[in-house]
Amino acid sequence: MKIRPLIILLIFLYTLTACEYSEKKTTDYNKYHSEIIIAEKLISQNKYEDALTQYEKLFTEYDFIFLREYKVASQISLLIGEKEKGLKYIKKAISNGWELNHLKEQKFINKNLLDSDWETIEKQYEKLQNQFLNRIDSTLKNRVRSLFEKDQKIAYEAYIIEDEQEQEKFIAENFPKHSEGQLANLLEVIETNGYPGEFLIGNDYWVSTILSHHNSQGVEYVRKDTLFDFIRPKLIKFLKEGYISPYEIALPEDWRKTVLSEWNESAYGYLSPPNTSNISQINKARNAIGLRSVELRNKLIDIEAKTGMSLYLPDWVDGKIKIEEK
Repeated sequence: MKIRPLIILLIFLYTLTACEYSEKKTTDYNKYHSEIIIAEKLISQNKYEDALTQYEKLFTEYDFIFLREYKVASQISLLIGEKEKGLKYIKKAISNGWELNHLKEQKFINKNLLDSDWETIEKQYEKLQNQFLNRIDSTLKNRVRSLFEKDQKIAYEAYIIEDEQEQEKFIAENFPKHSEGQLANLLEVIETNGYPGEFLIGNDYWVSTILSHHNSQGVEYVRKDTLFDFIRPKLIKFLKEGYISPYEIALPEDWRKTVLSEWNESAYGYLSPPNTSNISQINKARNAIGLRSVELRNKLIDIEAKTGMSLYLPDWVDGKIKIEEK
């Protein structure tokens, strides 16, 4: 795969554009994510009041809060009978991008709100949503959406090929050029604007999906590829600055590790189940990017079943992550 000229171009692009965007702020979001893990541990221990206090402390310390935190805090508030706080954090979530149709599908919240509460929310919805729309970069969002849709189109073309050999042939002939072009576009965006994730465009999966497709092309391609290695340090930088969530790093990295190991291992235990010999290494990797341990995730799944809340854990695995014997 001839990618050196592309890398040279991208390095040149970086020198021209790296100073064109201003960092969101200097606050360390690695600490932010570690504070969330503390709150989740409290939830796993049924210490809901303490967990809410932990979330509220976080809300005062950072000028940007990821949407998931408001969703969880609203439910905990309702769970412990703090309805006014629940409504407060629902409205905070709307002003951070929670769409009304998704909110209405939330079973736990539906169970705990009255018709009059929904009337109030609906009256204020447009104003709250405009706060979100005025914060994000709509032009950039449309550009990234276009890249995502282009990616989905070719992925679907591969998916509907039933013959496995024909499918692999299609991927080998079409995906490398397509994917390298996609990453060139993404790097131009990243160097000019910052990482286009939840903070900049209000979406936390378009780019990680594109990167995941790049890292899932097959062991021969991924083994030779250097583009993701070039991008990864930038992802870690933007993680610290609050442009990107840990989930947006975890999925493409999990694909890379899983493909390279031919489905024997994964970086974070999502695509290939962890086992007793590598669980410690997986948890260490998860902690390094601000993800809860596998064991804590599994305890939170139990809390969801017990309370009816949704803690918005990645659904790449259905339910608990099984730790296999080795």
